[in-house]
Amino acid sequence: MERLNIGIILGSTRQGRLSPQVGNWVKAIADKRGDANYEIVDIADYKLPFLGEGTGKEPGLIAWSEKLSSLDGFVFIVQEYNHSITGALKNALDSARGEWNNKAAGIVSYGSTGGARAAEHLRGILGELLVATVRAHPTLSIFTDFTNSKVFNPADFHTDYITTMLDETLLWSNALKTVRTS
Repeated sequence: MERLNIGIILGSTRQGRLSPQVGNWVKAIADKRGDANYEIVDIADYKLPFLGEGTGKEPGLIAWSEKLSSLDGFVFIVQEYNHSITGALKNALDSARGEWNNKAAGIVSYGSTGGARAAEHLRGILGELLVATVRAHPTLSIFTDFTNSKVFNPADFHTDYITTMLDETLLWSNALKTVRTS
């Protein structure tokens, strides 16, 4: 069976962001599994224009579309800003359409309340994009899983939640791949 390609999407572009630390931790856990091809997908690398601005032919938009098309599923690293997702992530989600359809996603969130409110907003957006989100949802506290709110230092028990979320994401990604190819 062909291995699935899962993108670990970093949901922030802000200076001093913590998403690369969390994303690399999730990728390290995922890579040990050996059951799929996992890669970090940093929206900051694509320099996406705001939706509706530009020509729609910008190199970043084309590369973003190609990257999403190459993936079978996603793990979103989501931080909570003002009770929701970042503007950069919302713009990245809106900058594609069909490339998201009939794929699955897991969510790893962090913030003062574990990023739960941002994750729930993201679930609604992903539903509209025909992305099935999985139930398992690791939540990380900015107070207990980060030293001085800057250095990621997760509690050991989170690894089990990441594993469950990855199990569910792969299961659904595989099932939805059959939908996309039929």
